[in-house]
Amino acid sequence: MAKLYFRYGAMNSGKSTSLLQAAFNYEERGQRIALAKPGVDTKGDSSIVSRLGLEREVDFVVGPADNLREQFAALASGEDPEALLTHVDAPPVACLLVDEAQFLSRDQVDDLLRIAVLDDVPVLAYGIRTDFRTHAFPGSARLMELAHSLEELKTICRCGRKAMFNTRRVGDEVVFDGDQVAIDGEDVWYESLCAGCYLRLSGGELS
Repeated sequence: MAKLYFRYGAMNSGKSTSLLQAAFNYEERGQRIALAKPGVDTKGDSSIVSRLGLEREVDFVVGPADNLREQFAALASGEDPEALLTHVDAPPVACLLVDEAQFLSRDQVDDLLRIAVLDDVPVLAYGIRTDFRTHAFPGSARLMELAHSLEELKTICRCGRKAMFNTRRVGDEVVFDGDQVAIDGEDVWYESLCAGCYLRLSGGELS
């Protein structure tokens, strides 16, 4: 039986880079992989973009109400006319890799477990655990509940300690209120901090 893996970390911990490296490792051995990302992650449009400059088009984008298992099955069988990449007479998919998995719904994470257990395809999901207010994303919370394997990808805070939390900044201002989802870009950016630095910035508050 294949397994569902959740590899998580704070911002800048190399999640997308690690995913693309895993994809390369499979393909170097002649195996077919499938790449997916949630549509809410508009950074890079239909591509996975690493902060190191690596970029790769996904095979399918998961919308908020999409049935992820059905999307995967259609792609794997080569029957999906909406797939961003088509595979004609392709070999079976050896692994499904999902970037920014925190943006999936709980039902879509359930689909990931079904793909691993019922369809016998390993699933590697990558994402952040908590938002800028230290609250778990629904997708991440469900992955923590269901994944066979949890692996933390580490990065460091400005003080040199292990970063745990993500602070949201608008320009130079640190903010602790707002929507859970705001994609990193021109107006909004994030800094990974340890618990101590986060609490000092927030005045000791955990919202």
